[in-house]
Amino acid sequence: MTARIRIVRDTPLSPDEAWLRLTDWERHGDVVPLTRVTVTTPPPTAVGTVFVARTGTARRIGFDDPMEVVAWEPPRRCRLEKHGRVVTGWAEFEVRPLDGGGSRVEWLEELAVWGLPKVADPVLRAAGQWMFGRAVAGLLRDGG
Repeated sequence: MTARIRIVRDTPLSPDEAWLRLTDWERHGDVVPLTRVTVTTPPPTAVGTVFVARTGTARRIGFDDPMEVVAWEPPRRCRLEKHGRVVTGWAEFEVRPLDGGGSRVEWLEELAVWGLPKVADPVLRAAGQWMFGRAVAGLLRDGG
């Protein structure tokens, strides 16, 4: 089963600031419910950087979502590949300047969740649209 998600958000932030907020990997855990993000490779972020989003209520109840940066073009484009046992797929975002100031973020994500039948695609897509939309908005919110 696969769900494709697209989020577009305009922000008064400069492209550089929007990029910095979107690529502060640990902060993703602040805006995704029940999730903590740990970067497992040394800084700075580049192609090959790996981080793990751990989602769950306790150590035994949850799952890891390991991701690897496979394209890194600051401050414009980043692509991640998901290598988990439960969640696979990819995420990609682009940041573009807007005429008159600010920037536009376009976040695309394709998810496959192990064990879910294809009939659940619309539910996964709707849940992903809601969750990733909130996450992108939270990362871009004024004040960091």
